[in-house]
Amino acid sequence: MKTTSAGRSLAWLPVVWCATRLTLLLFVLKVYVFPGPDVTSDVSVIYRGWYEVLRTGTFPLTDVTWQYPPAAAVAILSPGLLPFLDYATAFFTLACAADLAVLALLTHGGLGRGGTLRGAWVWVVGVPLLGPTVYARYDVMVTAVAVAGLLAAARHPRAAGALAAVGALLKVWPALLLLGVRERSAWAAAAVTGVVVAGAFWVAVPGAFAFLTFQRDRGTEVESLGALVFHVARGFGWDGQVVFNYGSVEFLGPWVDLVSTAALTLTGAAFGWLLLWRLRATRFEAHTAADAAFVAVLLFTVTSRVISPQYLVWLIGTAAVCLCFRAGRMTVPAVLVLAASLVTVLEFPLYFGNVVASDRLGVTLLFLRNGLLVAAAVVAGRVLWRATTARETPAPPPEPDPRGPDRREPDPRAGGTPVSRTGPADTPATAP
Repeated sequence: MKTTSAGRSLAWLPVVWCATRLTLLLFVLKVYVFPGPDVTSDVSVIYRGWYEVLRTGTFPLTDVTWQYPPAAAVAILSPGLLPFLDYATAFFTLACAADLAVLALLTHGGLGRGGTLRGAWVWVVGVPLLGPTVYARYDVMVTAVAVAGLLAAARHPRAAGALAAVGALLKVWPALLLLGVRERSAWAAAAVTGVVVAGAFWVAVPGAFAFLTFQRDRGTEVESLGALVFHVARGFGWDGQVVFNYGSVEFLGPWVDLVSTAALTLTGAAFGWLLLWRLRATRFEAHTAADAAFVAVLLFTVTSRVISPQYLVWLIGTAAVCLCFRAGRMTVPAVLVLAASLVTVLEFPLYFGNVVASDRLGVTLLFLRNGLLVAAAVVAGRVLWRATTARETPAPPPEPDPRGPDRREPDPRAGGTPVSRTGPADTPATAP
């Protein structure tokens, strides 16, 4: 029966993937128009502009919206591999190919020993919940690298380390993949790969690390957890404003710097908790690396000054890897992330105007989405801590003999002479 059920699940995976991904492609190619703001303009305008600059052999040094590590240039330049398509169409095609690669990796992992196809289903169902935005950002490409690294962690730690370094140079967050990896070879491979690749960009292309300054100057984005303070405050006369700033829609005005600083402090506290967990953890299983990465990405997402819709792609990918393991324990937080993804497509792009206006609908959607993410982070963190740091339960003391402490037994050393349990072990009892 289990074999039949698994076979049916495997047969339906490509069917559902093809149906949902065809729908996404029809939206990004504008065969059908998805309601709300045009999410594809980032590709056709911003990415395309960066593409033209990067082709000249330099990074966009004067564009503050360029806030990505140097290897991101590879993703932006990748549509050049399909010169027979226009830039946007080529980018969407490659994003879809990366999506398919993730499905293949998760399916292969789920069919292995101790695996399950639940992770593949999380990916197949979760990605389309975000709507066309998922193909209009390069995050799905980064997630493909991260998924490959996490799945390799148990058996191929060096490969996992190298992939984590490449992912980090694409978009920073995959550096968290190493948090739950114990093998030193993984960390060594990550260090070597990171130094070599980053050094190559540093030498060959001017401005490879200018993004660090642009990231530092960001404010509080309207979809973040901290932004809820200002959404509510606007109803009580707060005189700040909402503007497009540093590549996203942010709040500017009184107290914004304070809330941004608080968000950074929370991020630091999250890092401290993760470090404490790493020092206290004593039990590591095949799925621990994926569980730790999932928790880390959740914590850094909810405490960030920015929670863009594409961030949910990271969470869906790491959650899917967790559920590839039959012994995995992250089912509940994974379901919470899927629910948050569904709410995310409502707040952006469908009702993003309501979010920017801070009206009742927009604020309710943000409270719900961010609340689900916070709940997922708390539950996942608790599961990880209890599964890896709980001490062994001490064995219970032996129960007393029901016949009493003065029971006498023959002493084999004395040819059957009774021995009293109340006296020394080798003292013969006095005969009556």
